[in-house]
Amino acid sequence: MSRTPPPLPTRPYSNAHLPAPERFGHWAELLDHTHAPMDLRSDHADDFLVRQRAIVLGESMVWPAAFPPVTFLRTDRLIRQSDPESYHLTLTLRGGGVADWRHRTLRAGPGTLHTNDSSRPVEIRTATEPGRRILMIGVEVPKTSLPLPRRIADRAIGLPIPDDHGTGALLAHFLRQLVRTHTEYRLTDGPRLGAVLTDLTAAALAHALEENRALPAHTRRNTTVLRIRAFIQQHLDDPALSPPLIAAAHHISTSYLHRLFRQEGVTVAALIRRQRLERARAELADPHRAGRPVHAIAARWCMTATDFSRSFRAAYGMPPGEYRRLQQRPTPPPDRS
Repeated sequence: MSRTPPPLPTRPYSNAHLPAPERFGHWAELLDHTHAPMDLRSDHADDFLVRQRAIVLGESMVWPAAFPPVTFLRTDRLIRQSDPESYHLTLTLRGGGVADWRHRTLRAGPGTLHTNDSSRPVEIRTATEPGRRILMIGVEVPKTSLPLPRRIADRAIGLPIPDDHGTGALLAHFLRQLVRTHTEYRLTDGPRLGAVLTDLTAAALAHALEENRALPAHTRRNTTVLRIRAFIQQHLDDPALSPPLIAAAHHISTSYLHRLFRQEGVTVAALIRRQRLERARAELADPHRAGRPVHAIAARWCMTATDFSRSFRAAYGMPPGEYRRLQQRPTPPPDRS
C-alpha cells in the first residue's frame, strides 16, 4: 500500500501558555533563530502575545506572524556575534513601521514590501492601532540561494517594492496563497516552492532597480510563466481569453507563449480549461450558490452546458449535477452510542 508523503515542514509557535512576564523574552529568543539576533523593545513587553508559524522551503523560510508593536535593533555587535547572511522581506498585512539604515529610511505598511539584510545594522519601529497586533509575513532567503548578483541585491535593500502590481504583486500573491494553503503541500513540494520564492524575490529586487537584465535567463523565464499564470487566473471569466490575447498582453509572440508552456508540460488552452473547471467546481460545492442553475455556472466560466458537462465528467468522474448533490448533502450526526 502506498504511503502518503509527509507534509511540508512547518513549526507553529504561540507563547500564550507562558506566564505573561516570560512571553516577550521567549519570543525574542525564538526570533534569533527565525531571523537573526535582535535587541527588542516594546511598551507591551509585560504581556506580549505572539502567534507565528515557520514554513520551511528548503533553505528558505516563510513565517507569518502576529505580535504587538515592537522595535527591532540589529546592531554591529549582534552582526559580529552571528550573521546568517540572508535577505529578509516583510509583507505587512496590518500596521506599519519605519526602518532606519545609516544611508536610507523607509516608511512601510500595507501596500509595500519591506526588504532587509542580516549583515546591515538597522532599527525598525513598528506601530498599529491601539489594541491591535501587527500582522505580517516574513521571508528569509540565504544570499547564496538568490539568483541575482549580490552587488545588485545589496543596492535594493531599503527600496519600497509595491505589492499591488508588477513582480511585487506576484510575490505578495505567492506568499498569501502559501500561508493560506500550506497544509495542502507535501515535503516533496518544498524545493519547487523554494525555487519559486527565490526567483520571485530576485525578480522583485531587480525590478526595484530596473536591473531585470541582471537576472539569469531561467529566472526571467520562470517569472514570466508565473506572471502569465496570474493573468490567466484574473481573466478566466473573459470569453476573449485566448493564447493570442495572453501573448499580446505580455509583449511576446504566440509561438513563444506556446513554447514556454510546452516546457511546463501543459498547453495554454488546457490550462485555461482546467482553471475554469476548478472555479466552476468550487461554485457547485458552495451552499450559498445552490440555487444557481448548472448551465448558468457553466456560462459564467465561458463554457456551454454540453461542453461543461462533458469536460467536468472527464475531469472529476461524474456529472456536475451529481457532484453538487454529493457536496451539499447534509452530513449525518456522529454516532455517539
